[in-house]
Amino acid sequence: MSLYAIGDLHLHFQSVLKAPGQLHDPVWKKHEEKFLKNCVRVMTDEDTLVLVGDHSWGKNLSECEKDFEYIRNLPGRKILLRGNHDMFWDAKKTERLNEQFRPELNFLQDNYETYQDYALVGTKGFTFEGPYYLNRRGQIIGWDEAEEAHAKKLIEREAARLRTSFEAARADGYSKFIMFLHYPPTDILEKRSAFTDMAEKYGASQVIYAHCHGQSRFHDSIQGEYRGRIYRLVSGDFLKWKPEKILD
Repeated sequence: MSLYAIGDLHLHFQSVLKAPGQLHDPVWKKHEEKFLKNCVRVMTDEDTLVLVGDHSWGKNLSECEKDFEYIRNLPGRKILLRGNHDMFWDAKKTERLNEQFRPELNFLQDNYETYQDYALVGTKGFTFEGPYYLNRRGQIIGWDEAEEAHAKKLIEREAARLRTSFEAARADGYSKFIMFLHYPPTDILEKRSAFTDMAEKYGASQVIYAHCHGQSRFHDSIQGEYRGRIYRLVSGDFLKWKPEKILD
């Protein structure tokens, strides 16, 4: 029995592609087939798979039916985190999704799931992504302060949601945590953030995130060991569509 994670499947069986990279980058060619084969090869129905956001390009549940069918047919228990492109997911109605789709699909926000003696907590998260202003040598010399202020508000909201998950799990007696975000935990100028601080406060052993696509984005945030935690990027194109093992 193992815990796996991957993000950014961006399925589109009933909807229109909107990302240029997904249209033209060879890594995305038939990525659904590649991922399914890799899952079948390494996973069993005893395993757990956390899908770290951006599941579907569908604008609503009716446009996601075939995407959800694809996810259901993957091996193991499936836990879904909200991504920035998951328009079908009303952030205030997560429990309604769980009522509709459990036990086949489990939606993680303002709640927690379990794996062995770990509580799995998570939220979409947020991070400031610019615009940044560059000099002729490509060095950052400034940024849009209004957008930065807006990002701080979104970060505070997402941090509050994550805190709700941690506190609910802790109230039920859990002391071991794995933390999931869709957005990276820090922006390209940060080493610490509200999310890294929260991981340290509650003692999360790992922080798993996605969202960063393409070679130019793979190193936007923390990877590896940092201040006693392990940080992992699990974007699908980064992993070449092989689910990442998080725990045995």
